[in-house]
Amino acid sequence: MKTTSSQKIKIGLFTFAGLVVLVLAIFFIGNQKSMFSSTFNVYGTFKNVSGLQVGNNVRFAGINVGVVQSINIVTDSSVRVDLTLNNSVKKFIKTDSKLSIGSDGLMGDKLVVVAPGGITSHEEIQNGGRLGSINPVDVDKIITKLTKVADNAESLTTDLSQIVGKINNGKGSIGRLLNNDNMAKNLESTVKQAQTTMKTVHATTNTLNEDLTAAQHNFLLRGFFNKKKKAAQAKQDSIKKVQEQQQKDKDKATKDKADKADKDKQ
Repeated sequence: MKTTSSQKIKIGLFTFAGLVVLVLAIFFIGNQKSMFSSTFNVYGTFKNVSGLQVGNNVRFAGINVGVVQSINIVTDSSVRVDLTLNNSVKKFIKTDSKLSIGSDGLMGDKLVVVAPGGITSHEEIQNGGRLGSINPVDVDKIITKLTKVADNAESLTTDLSQIVGKINNGKGSIGRLLNNDNMAKNLESTVKQAQTTMKTVHATTNTLNEDLTAAQHNFLLRGFFNKKKKAAQAKQDSIKKVQEQQQKDKDKATKDKADKADKDKQ
């Protein structure tokens, strides 16, 4: 079956449209990956790249300025990440700039963020230079800790639920106290009785103090209390004299020591 001229035109148009789409796709992808612009390379090392992949974007001041060129394991605790950046941002990136790994949105792809430098150095980074890096947070460790906290919270909630259930059912001392009216009344009665007893003791103490004060003024017992008072005063005077004598002896010893030192110097 021969192909008609209209079919040939349609095939040609379809082929041409496909080529145009292919060229536009190549241009778009190349532009995104900085394939058609002048570039330079830098690198940094991380302990953990947190899922970063080759081809992911590199951002500076919120703008895509390059791509991740390669990711290689250097040691068991070091991963080298090579970046290809547009030459247009080279003058803004200093030798003290920092690399960090972030996310494109909350759940987006990983990317490398270049923080501007110029704090400790104003020297422009050179092609192939190394930039400092800030290691990302280990999400797995955080999730593990949160899981443990959640497990402990669940266990604590279960225990509290069991305790509350026992109390509501009248089990245990607190449960019986809260659910047994007789025990509550007995406890209330005991508290009231204790309060009455304390009032009685307080009143008795006040009466004894009044009796003792009256006895001190009684002419039959006044001599006895006066002797007790004089004896206590004599004891205090004796202690005071001893302390004064000790202080004098101490001052004399200090003075003698100082006089001896002056004689030795002369």
